[in-house]
Amino acid sequence: MTQLIVLSAVGSDRPGVVKDISEAVLACGGNIEESRMAALGAEFAVLLLISGNWHTLTKLEKELDKLKGVEGLTINLKKTGARNDQKDCIPYGVDVVCLDQPGIVFHLAEFFAARNIEISDLATRRYAAAHTGAPMFSVQMTLNIPGTAPISQLRDEFLDLCEQLNLDSILEPVKL
Repeated sequence: MTQLIVLSAVGSDRPGVVKDISEAVLACGGNIEESRMAALGAEFAVLLLISGNWHTLTKLEKELDKLKGVEGLTINLKKTGARNDQKDCIPYGVDVVCLDQPGIVFHLAEFFAARNIEISDLATRRYAAAHTGAPMFSVQMTLNIPGTAPISQLRDEFLDLCEQLNLDSILEPVKL
């Protein structure tokens, strides 16, 4: 029977860290189903959904202990189950660009949480604007909006929030 394991790892960013982690997963009979990886400052963070048989978790714990000691990684493993399908939901994408200011992610998350809308994916980035060098911030989200939600009203309320916060934004269905 297939087991699912979530692996999270954080450590100093260096060439080869992805190779070392993925090699350990492969050596233990695991398969990487989904992943998110990013350099954050001088650190590197990894989230993996790994599938394998019931031996995989035990083997993986032992194999990853070696990486913890040698590579200085902080690694956590957690058993999980399959994700529930969002059958009655419509996937929507959100793109926001603005001058960087504290609280942007909080205000967006608060808005969607108050409407019982799940954020299934979130990525942010800070960068310098072309020509001026002003600190800019961008947010990309994928939402699961319930099929019963009044989309037109939601869009209007979202755009009102973005206007209050001075955010340039788009809310549109995800095109597959």
